[in-house]
Amino acid sequence: MDENLEIFKRVNELKDELITLRRDFHRYPELGFKEFRTSKKIAKYLNDLGIEVTILAKTGVVGLLKGINDGPTLLIRSDMDALPLNEENNLPYKSNNPGVMHACGHDGHMAILLIAAKILTEKRKKIKGNIKFIFQPSEETGEGAKQMVREGVLENPKVDACMSLHLLSSIKSGEIGLKSGLVTAALSGFKILVKGKGGHTGFPETTVDPIITAADIINNMQLIQTREINPLRSVIIMFGKVHGGTKNNIVPDRVELEGTLRYLYKEGSYNYEKLEDKLKRIVEKVCQLHNASFEMDVKKEMKTVINDLRMTELIRATTKKILNPSKIISYTCPASEDYSEFSNRIPSVFYFLGIKNKKKLTDYPQHNSHFNIDEEVLPLGVKMHVCSTFNFFK
Repeated sequence: MDENLEIFKRVNELKDELITLRRDFHRYPELGFKEFRTSKKIAKYLNDLGIEVTILAKTGVVGLLKGINDGPTLLIRSDMDALPLNEENNLPYKSNNPGVMHACGHDGHMAILLIAAKILTEKRKKIKGNIKFIFQPSEETGEGAKQMVREGVLENPKVDACMSLHLLSSIKSGEIGLKSGLVTAALSGFKILVKGKGGHTGFPETTVDPIITAADIINNMQLIQTREINPLRSVIIMFGKVHGGTKNNIVPDRVELEGTLRYLYKEGSYNYEKLEDKLKRIVEKVCQLHNASFEMDVKKEMKTVINDLRMTELIRATTKKILNPSKIISYTCPASEDYSEFSNRIPSVFYFLGIKNKKKLTDYPQHNSHFNIDEEVLPLGVKMHVCSTFNFFK
């Protein structure tokens, strides 16, 4: 039997287990560096397969599968953490943890990689090298990959290349988003504390209102994107948190703003510090206008993910053996990924597997309380991992 057909047959046999794993992870989501149940379940699954397991970065799991013959080491990565979000789906496997939800697809990533690990373990005699299956904590905070790298995930044995897939609801179910070069946006987070003078809303002249000051900052910040940045160098400035006040008739002393700054070009190709200066200039001038003061902090969180050309073509070649080539689309994602900690160090590829199906209500965006996965796509993810691995070692 053709090797790929043999793999496809085995994936189909394991489909029920694959979906059961995904639903279990979905039912019990955990936040970054707190994935204790998730980590324990993954470690047991890999141990039961006979894979050597190490725990890194508090809850991260590394499974090392050694092939019969010497050769390079391939790392295959899945993230693990969920989001601080209340799930609003009416599902039998809805989140059991109030305020925590798998709304980005990490539950599917883990299930896909575990089943791929099972199939690759069954075929370890054909593996000419080593495979590191890594289940990384705290991707959403941008800290998990950094911590795993610091603790030596790329060593002992030294990793020669790595790959990862991400389920994505902005791509149609069954399509593959793939391109070489820049794939995701760099990310910085910023915090702004607007300080005014509190008082009674009936006597506004005795106060310095930080709420209206904050509103002006939010509005004026948009001028950077539309008037001060080359439209060919995409920059996204978004506010995700506004907090201030305790009662409707009290002017608060302060308002806290938090947001993100993303840019879709390689670090160093644009003077990033100038963007920080622009942010600070807007905040400073608006606060001056309102007689308010401020504190501001900008923190670089994630670099751009850069796909290696050879690793990208390896995935493309694999996809063409599994799907019609028309299912491969070029895709750049404006979101950010701490997989960049791997792709900036070793030859890597990061690609997307579409799960968008309106009839199944899996077209909600990532990080939405109604987000869900088209589970019929999960076996394709397993096939991609397994077949790409064998292509790598060939």
